[in-house]
Amino acid sequence: MEMQTIKSPQWLLAGMLALGAPLANAAQDEVTADQVVKAIEGTFGVTPGERRNHTKGTCAAGEFVGSPKAAAYSRSALFSGKPIPVVARFSVAGGNPKVPDTARNPRGMALEFRLPDGSLQHMTMLNTPVFGASEPRTFLDQMIAMKPDPATGKPDPEKMKAFKETHPDSLAQADFLAKNNPPASYATSAFFGIHTFKFINRRNKITLVRWRFVPEDGEKRLTDDELKTSPPSFLEQALIERTHKGPVRWDMLVSIGQPGDSVDNPTLAWPENRKQFKAGTLTISSAMPQKGAECEKINFDPLVMSNGIAPTNDPILMFRSPAYAISFAKRIGGT
Repeated sequence: MEMQTIKSPQWLLAGMLALGAPLANAAQDEVTADQVVKAIEGTFGVTPGERRNHTKGTCAAGEFVGSPKAAAYSRSALFSGKPIPVVARFSVAGGNPKVPDTARNPRGMALEFRLPDGSLQHMTMLNTPVFGASEPRTFLDQMIAMKPDPATGKPDPEKMKAFKETHPDSLAQADFLAKNNPPASYATSAFFGIHTFKFINRRNKITLVRWRFVPEDGEKRLTDDELKTSPPSFLEQALIERTHKGPVRWDMLVSIGQPGDSVDNPTLAWPENRKQFKAGTLTISSAMPQKGAECEKINFDPLVMSNGIAPTNDPILMFRSPAYAISFAKRIGGT
């Protein structure tokens, strides 16, 4: 989360006071985007002018061509079958710009599709099939637990243990990261949309979907030996060199939800046997360091969507937008 709280109207506040303690306590438990951004800053520090999370990143550019199959489910111009220009950013999770590329944390792929009518479609994805929090409180508590102990420079093991014991929704992503070595290259990593979205076709029929991007180069992870011997920064150069050899491609695969599938909890994966189809192909033709490149100033707000694609009421998805906005405002302001 590159992390504005919606203020409650006066009538709602009055109603909460009239109803007494339970709702008052709920208000006190509400997590704000500003809290989360400050917690990220408290854990990782601040690199002025840079993103608060996924600070370390690489820019790229290319195009996307949607499939006729996808056009049957969504009226978005994304699936017109015509090439759509794309600005991409690949990244390593966390607020440390020098985080090692061997770290067992998520990798990100953010895409801005520039549609012919001037509108945009954003997709902000991770290389894990699930997220590490079902609600903002879990993410906030994780950032607080991860804050380094001044004496050791590392998170307090007891605080991390307590966090995991009290936040079971954090365990699925952590388990995936523990069992799967980091990717050997951005070009050999799959990326998942994490959330459930709505595809809306020309007849206004809604289909619940999840998507992922699968690399045509195949998925390859660092071996245990490579994990020990790889330099701290290799992902950017590897992607640049790979694009020099030719285009890098990912197929966009869309899974169709069935009754009972999680709609608003990104920590729960859908069953593998869900019907799926190829919605298009992403082609990355060039990559470059992010400083001064086109992706650097883009706020990849995941709620920027084209006509024909819509969000669900996933609390994490809804929270990401205001959190990104706060982070964006800070870094554009040079702080």
